[in-house]
Amino acid sequence: MADRVEAAIRERIAFLAGNSGAGHWRKNLTDEAVKFFSVYSYLIVYKPDTKPLEVVSILHGRRDVEQILRNRL
Repeated sequence: MADRVEAAIRERIAFLAGNSGAGHWRKNLTDEAVKFFSVYSYLIVYKPDTKPLEVVSILHGRRDVEQILRNRL
């Protein structure tokens, strides 16, 4: 199962690299210019205006995403 989740995340990152408008802004979690895209129970957090795509973090949705991003951004 872990291999399947990893493959899906990698596939979505490749998708996001060509479609940086995908995903959602989550102003309730951060005011930074990052978007969120979910894959299974994980969130890919990325900066949509970067080339190449900059993935800030990949987090499990049950973690304290707001606190983690506060420390990373």
